[in-house]
Amino acid sequence: MDNAVEPWAERPGGRRSVSIVSRIYRPEAAAASLRLGALADTLRADGHDVRVLTTRPPAGIDAEAASEPGVSRWPVLRDRSGYVRGYLPYMSFDVPLLLRVLFGRSADVYVCEPPPTTGAALRVATTIRRKPYVYYAADIWSDAAAGTSASRAVLRVLRALERFAVRGAARVLTVTEGVRERVVELAPRASTSVVGHGVDLSRFAATGAGVDEPADIVYVGSASEWHGAEIAVDALVEVLREDTALTAAFIGQGSSWQRMREEVRRQGLSERIRFFDTVSPERAAAWLRGARISLATLVPGKGYDFAVPTKLYASVAVGTPVVYCGPPAVAEVITRGGLGWVAPYDRRAFAQAIRDGLSDDADRPVARLISWAHENLSAVEVARRAEAAILDAAMWG
Repeated sequence: MDNAVEPWAERPGGRRSVSIVSRIYRPEAAAASLRLGALADTLRADGHDVRVLTTRPPAGIDAEAASEPGVSRWPVLRDRSGYVRGYLPYMSFDVPLLLRVLFGRSADVYVCEPPPTTGAALRVATTIRRKPYVYYAADIWSDAAAGTSASRAVLRVLRALERFAVRGAARVLTVTEGVRERVVELAPRASTSVVGHGVDLSRFAATGAGVDEPADIVYVGSASEWHGAEIAVDALVEVLREDTALTAAFIGQGSSWQRMREEVRRQGLSERIRFFDTVSPERAAAWLRGARISLATLVPGKGYDFAVPTKLYASVAVGTPVVYCGPPAVAEVITRGGLGWVAPYDRRAFAQAIRDGLSDDADRPVARLISWAHENLSAVEVARRAEAAILDAAMWG
C-alpha cells in the first residue's frame, strides 16, 4: 500500500544528511538530472545536508556548469553518444561506488537512481554501514529490457538485480501507480510512495528564447527500443508527402536514432526531417515552443505499457499539444486532460492523428495546457513529496 507521510518538520530529529547516488546528474540533460536536481534543491532549502555521488559530465559541458557544492564526481566510461549506458559503463560507476559509500562520509539516508546495478551496489554498501536507502523507481528496467534484443540470461540477471535493489530499500519512490504496482509484484513487502512525474516549470516555460529554424512537428527525447519512435518517421513520411510545406525535427538520442536517420535519408526527406543531438533543457523547451505539435510514442505489449514518456509532459508545460501513439494508459491521461491527440500503435492511425493535430487552429502556446501543467506537473511539488518519504525512511528505515 502507499504510505502516508507526514511533513518532516512535524517529526523529531530535525536536520538530516542525505546522499543522492546517480550515474547522471545536472547539468547533463535527462529527466533523471532534473528530477534529482529538484530534490537536492528542496532538501537544501529546508536545511538538510545534501551530498551527490555522481559522474564527471560528458565532453562539451564545461567545468563551471558542472560545479555545484556538495557534488562528488567520478570518471566513468561512456558510449559513443556520451551517455553512461551499457554493462561496462555501469560497472565503471557501480564498482567505485561501493568504495565511495563504504569509506566516504556517512549519511543518515541514501537515495539511489537506477539502473538496478547501482541499486544492488548501494544495498551492499549500506548494509555494511547499517544505513537505510531509498530507491527512486522512475520505471522498471527489467520490463524495459524485455522489449529489447537482450538475451534471456541477461534479462534474468537484470530482474534478479532489480528485485534485490527494491527489496532492500527502506522506501521505494515511484512516479505512477502503474510503476508502484510493478514494484509490489517484484517485492510484495516493499514500502512505496507514489510521488508523481515532475517538470521544471522554470525551464520548460511558455515564454523564452526560440530556435533559428523551428519545425512544425518535433520529437524531443530518447528513442530506444521500447519507445518505437520509428513509427513516427513512417507516419511523418506519409504526412509530409501530402503537405510539402511541413517540417519536422527529432532532438535527442537512443538506440533507434541511426535507423530513423537512415530511413529519412532513404525517403529523400533529410532537408525536411532533421535530426539533432541531445540539447539542454532550455534548448529543448525552445524547440517545443516553436512547434505546432510534438510527438510521443511507446511500443505496446512489451511489458512497459504503464510508462509515461516524460517528453509528453515537457511539451504540455510549454503549451504545445501532443500527438501520441501507444498503449491506452498514456492515451487516457492525454484524453482526460485534453492534452492532444491519441492513436493506437499503427502508422496510418498515427498519421491521421498528426493531421488532426496540425489542423487545430488554437493559438500557441495553449493556455489551457499551461494551466494543467502548473496544477499537475510541478517538479517542486514532486520533490517535496519525495523529500517527505526520504526523511521518513531516514527516521524509521
